[in-house]
Amino acid sequence: MIHKTAIISETSKIGTNVEIGPYSIIGPNVKIENNTKIHSHVNIVGYTSIGSGNEIFPFASIGTPPQDLKYKGEKNSIIIGNNNKFREYVNINPGTEQGGRTTTIGDNNLFMVYCHVAHDCKILNNIVLANNVQVGGHVSIENNAIVGGSCAIHQFSRIGESSMVGGMTGVLSDVIPFGLSLGNRNNLVGLNLIGLRRAKISNENIKVMQNAYQEIFKSENFRSNIDKLNPEIKNNEFVNKIINFINSDKKRPISLPENIK
Repeated sequence: MIHKTAIISETSKIGTNVEIGPYSIIGPNVKIENNTKIHSHVNIVGYTSIGSGNEIFPFASIGTPPQDLKYKGEKNSIIIGNNNKFREYVNINPGTEQGGRTTTIGDNNLFMVYCHVAHDCKILNNIVLANNVQVGGHVSIENNAIVGGSCAIHQFSRIGESSMVGGMTGVLSDVIPFGLSLGNRNNLVGLNLIGLRRAKISNENIKVMQNAYQEIFKSENFRSNIDKLNPEIKNNEFVNKIINFINSDKKRPISLPENIK
């Protein structure tokens, strides 16, 4: 299962039924768990831990030093979960001292061609990053989010659960859970209704979320509008996720509708 031209460090840890293709390089501190397939010309170095059932396509690079001038060679790591797909030319960097030294990726994610995930990012589960998505340092992306092709996500930004970012969007402000955000500089244009229906969220809950969206974002005083929400709407489990996301970091800018007054 390991091609004769692959270079595998004797101190790396390789699980069972792992396939490593021609000319791939596995460094001394790398750990790869069972049933992972690594195609040809893949470079995996550093303190990188890769779970089971992953597939890594040619010319991907995982574990090389962060592209951050503040990085001074401190020990850092990448932790990757299970059943992810990393397509050609994907690049993932480990963490820095300023961000906890670790970049983490969960389970069942798809990283399409030329995606870059920078230092100290936290990518959760069931996420799709389309071709050429560039994720800046310290970014967090929550479960089931979809990011369209050629998006650039500014460092420290947050992409909420089950949200969608349209292609070629520059993300400078946080995207609420279940939100749909797009534009040259991202604006909120509504809820991700297609994603909500695919997730089999009931029409009743979607209507409650739509009502909450209209009330919260009817003016630029959206934080005050949250306080005025009807308690029945406010306590809806999905609306509550949006509110908690907004309130969890009040220093962060939130993506708002373009014509908000």
